[in-house]
Amino acid sequence: MASLDHNLYLLPLLIIIIISSFHVLPVSLTPSHKLKSAITIRKLNLRGPYIGLVTVIETEENAFLRSVEFRPDPTHPFLDLSGRRFRIGKVHGKKVVYVRCGRGMVNGAAATQQMIDVFNVKGIVHFGIAGNMNNSMSIGDVSIPKQITNAGLWDWLNPDKAKGGEDLVYLDVGNYNVPKGDGNNELGSIGYSYEQLYSVTGRINIPENVFWINTTQEWLHLAADLEKIELSQCVNASLCLPKKPKLVVGLKAATADIFVDNAAYRNFLYDTFGVSSSDMESSAVAMTCASNGYPVIVIRGLSDLAGVGGDNTVHKFGSLAATNTAKAVLEFIKKLPPS
Repeated sequence: MASLDHNLYLLPLLIIIIISSFHVLPVSLTPSHKLKSAITIRKLNLRGPYIGLVTVIETEENAFLRSVEFRPDPTHPFLDLSGRRFRIGKVHGKKVVYVRCGRGMVNGAAATQQMIDVFNVKGIVHFGIAGNMNNSMSIGDVSIPKQITNAGLWDWLNPDKAKGGEDLVYLDVGNYNVPKGDGNNELGSIGYSYEQLYSVTGRINIPENVFWINTTQEWLHLAADLEKIELSQCVNASLCLPKKPKLVVGLKAATADIFVDNAAYRNFLYDTFGVSSSDMESSAVAMTCASNGYPVIVIRGLSDLAGVGGDNTVHKFGSLAATNTAKAVLEFIKKLPPS
């Protein structure tokens, strides 16, 4: 009877997986290929749950995959869905599904939602490199933020209109004139707006206005001990940072589809919101997890000080920041309780 009950439970699950696969798999695949992939997904999910790992660019992927701690699954090392390769394996004996999402908030949200929909995951670890916004942090440091905001939700205001709408805060572009003038120019100011969070824990079809997305408190507590780990200081024998990098838990981060290479804007974001790092995906990943009710943690290595060196610094120290980030991710997975 127990076996029959188990099979009755699995039947609707298999139907859901097959239906989902028709949506997420490329339309060029034949129905037989889709069914084969759906069966593979079912087999993988019966072995779960997994820890979902989402990173962004190839530099970060290389730092993670070259680690001896990541061991690909011998039977199903990967599954290709919608142009992305989802890698299945283990880290420190914990089952993981890994994917590289690609740059930008749309990619971050899309890959995370697909991972949640298709795979039996118990939470998402999002990691990569980021720009430094905090003068007390340095290149090579790793930040595990407690809160992340979407700093790309702007209302560009008519300079002739008085402020006083629903915007949280205003950036007066004219205040950054050099030399300083009276603050008036045709760009005027922009107001930062709120994110609309639709959540499984909220009311149906009624979003909550939020500015900060919180990462998961229990996972932050687990990550606290990571502040003791030793991070790399040198890219190679001839290129080293002036001091040993550190890991800090509990700061704030900002996300937008903008590469921040402007010192004045960096200072505005830090002074106004207290953000210590800036990237293009974290809030989208965290928002997707919050919407679906999944735990999430974000781990970002600082590759440059925004407005000082910019893209050149990223090319110089990006691999080091990615290496330190991967080390922090692997140590965090080790701390997670077994499934």
